[in-house]
Formats: sequence, structure tokens, C-alpha cells
Amino acid sequence: MTAIFNPTGLNTVPPVPRPATPADDPTPAPAVPGPVGPVLELPGAALVPVTHAGRPVGAFVLADGRVRYRRVVDPDQFVAAATGAFAVAALTAAVAVWSRRRPPAVHTVTMGPGGWLSMRGLPASRPDHRPWWARLLHAHPLPR
Repeated sequence: MTAIFNPTGLNTVPPVPRPATPADDPTPAPAVPGPVGPVLELPGAALVPVTHAGRPVGAFVLADGRVRYRRVVDPDQFVAAATGAFAVAALTAAVAVWSRRRPPAVHTVTMGPGGWLSMRGLPASRPDHRPWWARLLHAHPLPR
């Protein structure tokens, strides 16, 4: 017991209860699964699964007196690889489309003599005698 001195006199404090240690605990702790699972007996072979951080990473296959390790395909790694391949293909297609685009119909726009706008490379326009609504609708007169 511990004695605490205070203005009213001597006071005793009971000891702090401590949790039981694992050696005093009558129930055993559950076994932590290891990186190698139980042996699975198959007809003509035996299979021993291997895990890492709770995820399967492969298996040892014992068949015909030989031991082989077979890796398990990780779905996250597969999705990441497929996404990367799609991004590279899309980027390649975009560059191919961009590089094959046609040059503009109007070449150089400059100021001509007297301040007029000069557009080189355009064919001369013919006068259009249609009303504004016909030009808007791209309408042409019927042949006579």
C-alpha cells in the first residue's frame, strides 16, 4: 500500500489492478497462420499453398517426385498492366491521328496593298445572287 500525505491526515490508496499476463491466462492464443499452408493431398500430387500478408502468392506442387513452384496471378497487378497498355495504345493513336490531320485551306493571311486583306491560296469567289436565307439553308435554285 502507498501512503499519500494530504492536509487532512494520512490516507491509504489501494494498489492499481494490473491486467493478467499471458502466462496467467488459461486460454491459449490462436495460432498465427504462417506463410506456408497445410499440405493438400490430390490424386497423384500434393499441393502446398504459399501466402504473404494473407494473400496467396503461389503454391508448391509435388508430383512425380519433382517439386515445382507455381506463381498465382495477382489481379491487381494484371489490372495495372492492362491499364498501362491501354494508356500507351491510346496515346499512340492520338499522336497518329494528330500527325495525319490536313493542313488548313487558307494559307497565309496578310495585309495587301492599300490595307486590304489578302488571303493567298484561296480560289477567287464567285458572286452569289441568292437571298440570305437561301445561303443560310444552303439552298440552290432548281434547274430550268
